[in-house]
Amino acid sequence: MRFSCREVPNSDKAEPVTVDSVDLTRYIGTWYEIAKIPNSFQSKCVRNTTATYTLRGDGEIDVVNRCEESDSSENVAKGIAKVVDLKTNAKLEVSFVRILGIQLFWGDYWIIGLDRNYRFAVVGTPSRKYGWILSRTPALSAEDMAVVRDILRRQGYDPGVFVPTEQTGKR
Repeated sequence: MRFSCREVPNSDKAEPVTVDSVDLTRYIGTWYEIAKIPNSFQSKCVRNTTATYTLRGDGEIDVVNRCEESDSSENVAKGIAKVVDLKTNAKLEVSFVRILGIQLFWGDYWIIGLDRNYRFAVVGTPSRKYGWILSRTPALSAEDMAVVRDILRRQGYDPGVFVPTEQTGKR
């Protein structure tokens, strides 16, 4: 998901805890956004939001975020992600700003929940200002959503602030 600048951590709570390990070869591919904490950089996105990750030869990850705007046009944002915790691969930074060949304004992308079969993921940030629920399919079952809500609560997030993303199956 897209970040425009680094956030300031909230010192009132301990930071969320990332998952123990992420196999990047299993994590790459397309994810559907099931819900998110509303943010300014996705304000034009109204439905069919996806994120596609492709592992590069240099170890970084190409990121392509797509969504549909209210006029049905497609919004595409391309960026780069890099792993910052090589022990777990669960803490990454993402940048969508490139000037003169240099990536700027890196934002945190922490994988704080992950289904053992990589069917869904919960992504957050140290301050909990941003958060996403992602799935390999356009919808999650009620059972999976209950698991996700439990992950969010354990990580100090209020599940009620996450807004569902409409997925019409067009992508």
